[in-house]
Amino acid sequence: MRILPLLLAVLLLMLQAAAGLSLPRGSPQDCERRGGFCSQRSCPPGIGRIGICSKEVFCCRRRWYP
Repeated sequence: MRILPLLLAVLLLMLQAAAGLSLPRGSPQDCERRGGFCSQRSCPPGIGRIGICSKEVFCCRRRWYP
């Protein structure tokens, strides 16, 4: 019976981690959440590609140089 609270805590941690994965990869909402924007065909000069928004649409974000 002492293991029951430990199992409950592990289950809650697993459920909490899974809740953050609700946005599908490759969606415009995921791109905006990552601080980017969607661009057709390619990203503008000085802007890096960080993912995809949909087929032939890329997720772009400004590159930060120190």
